[in-house]
Amino acid sequence: MKARGSKDEGQKAPLVTSDGLTVPPPPEQAYLRIVPLGGCGEIGRNMTVIETNDDLVVVDCGLMFPDDEMYGVDIVINDFTYVRERAHKLRGLLVTHGHEDHIGGIPYFVKEFPDVPIAATPLTIALIKAKSREDRLGDAEFNEVKPGDRVRYGAIEAEFIHVNHSVAGACSLAIRTPVGTIFHTGDFKFDQTPIDGMPADFARIARVGDEGVLCMLSDSTNAQRPGHTLSERIVGEAFTSIFSHAKGRIVVASFASNVPRIQQTVDHAVRFNRKVAFLGRSMRNVVHFAGSLGHLRIPSDTAIKIEEIDEYPPERIVVMTTGSQGEPMSGLARMSVRDHKLFRIVPGDTVVISATPIPGNEKSVHKTINNLCKLGATVIHGTDGRSHVSGHASQEELLLMLNLVRPEFFIPVHGEYRMLAAHGELAVRTGVEAGNVFVVENGDVIEFTHEYADKVGKTYGGHVFVDGSGIGDVGEAVLRDRKALSNDGIMMVVVAIDSEEARVIAGPDLISRGVFYLPEADGVLDELRTELRETIEGISVDAMRDVNTVKEHIRGALARAIYTRSKRRPVVIPVVMEV
Repeated sequence: MKARGSKDEGQKAPLVTSDGLTVPPPPEQAYLRIVPLGGCGEIGRNMTVIETNDDLVVVDCGLMFPDDEMYGVDIVINDFTYVRERAHKLRGLLVTHGHEDHIGGIPYFVKEFPDVPIAATPLTIALIKAKSREDRLGDAEFNEVKPGDRVRYGAIEAEFIHVNHSVAGACSLAIRTPVGTIFHTGDFKFDQTPIDGMPADFARIARVGDEGVLCMLSDSTNAQRPGHTLSERIVGEAFTSIFSHAKGRIVVASFASNVPRIQQTVDHAVRFNRKVAFLGRSMRNVVHFAGSLGHLRIPSDTAIKIEEIDEYPPERIVVMTTGSQGEPMSGLARMSVRDHKLFRIVPGDTVVISATPIPGNEKSVHKTINNLCKLGATVIHGTDGRSHVSGHASQEELLLMLNLVRPEFFIPVHGEYRMLAAHGELAVRTGVEAGNVFVVENGDVIEFTHEYADKVGKTYGGHVFVDGSGIGDVGEAVLRDRKALSNDGIMMVVVAIDSEEARVIAGPDLISRGVFYLPEADGVLDELRTELRETIEGISVDAMRDVNTVKEHIRGALARAIYTRSKRRPVVIPVVMEV
């Protein structure tokens, strides 16, 4: 394939949306577009569009958990606008593995695009189906594949290639298009001694590289971490020490989808003559599906119900639960505040948090650890005693992947911007030209033809908030109001007026929440009532006949009066009743 330059500036001008986003029209020749809609510049919400002249496939469709500024939001998913505008070309959804940040948005995607076929390995499909049932979706069309299988959607063919990760069934994708091959690593690491005895398929990855790869998209989570990521078997060595020294019950908290970690826990329970109980719906779902598909081996006499743990002495019990990220309603978090109906932490328990906090979750994780320590538990967390290893490749493995695939162009994905930039530098060190590395943000449109490769525009790549049953109806304005309420409280004014006679009949009455300490605020509230009455009485007769004008006078006067006294800016809600 001949060398590519930048796009000719003389080509068609892009259309511009009301948001100032450029939406480039497709070129007349054969083209390929790569559009990350999530996962670039953040951890979570991974989703990438691969588009050709007549066909479009989506790789992964995840979610992200809200940060501290997203008040009341349950989860964050992707903006599907780019796909929606090209729904006639949508051919399939390719899923690399079963983690929430890669499958969590699929129920919402399928609800909007119910006919899209979903291709994934068996455990990944099982996890998607379990999530779909929770959201009461209809039956989606699934295409079950195994490593080495290929699926074709129009002119796009995707090959699934086995890699190691912290969940079974993880695959990289070799996506062949008329313009060239795209290699998407998915989340991966190169574990030479994996628990299931199946290292990554180095030979197949190398053969794809020999065939020629136009562009590679690669996991950037640990791009700033030198060396190699430790093998999952290291956790087994740590568990051996923990299980041999623990005198009471052992509680292991992990991601529910970390099947190798579950297997390690079960193996050590068998070795040290302990029974295992699984706590939490997501954990039980994964155990059920992974066991039925052969990814998890649990002796029948080892697993017990959580209700049966009191039938055994403490030194014979292991409980595996969720909550390694300090999620408020997770099993571990509820244990830490004695709010779990089925299990209570007691002095002598050993709690192993077998995960590291996702960026942004550190505060909630540390709060959970502190609460557990207050209850008398011994807490082993993070990399203490190597009770956890990452599922993502570090720098040496990222370099090895780059050297195996040898792409012409490179797009780092799955990571915060600093991680993407560091990964781009690694690519340059392996021989990728600096101008061929695209460090992108969500919504960037990268276009390839046989003549050029360039970043040609920007589409919608923002957050869509899911709040209760609402999807996308909570925007920035709502979040600003919620932030104001959390910072400065709310003040409501109720007043009844006779608009004909331009006088106050009743009120104003003040209702304050989060503004003043009410038992000591009677004097302040009396002063505010007096000022408001004077303000209302000073409104002209014509203005008094317009309720909205009266509300604005009340809102402005009360806001100024409160700020003068307290330097706070609460949300002021005037309620004006006409009589």
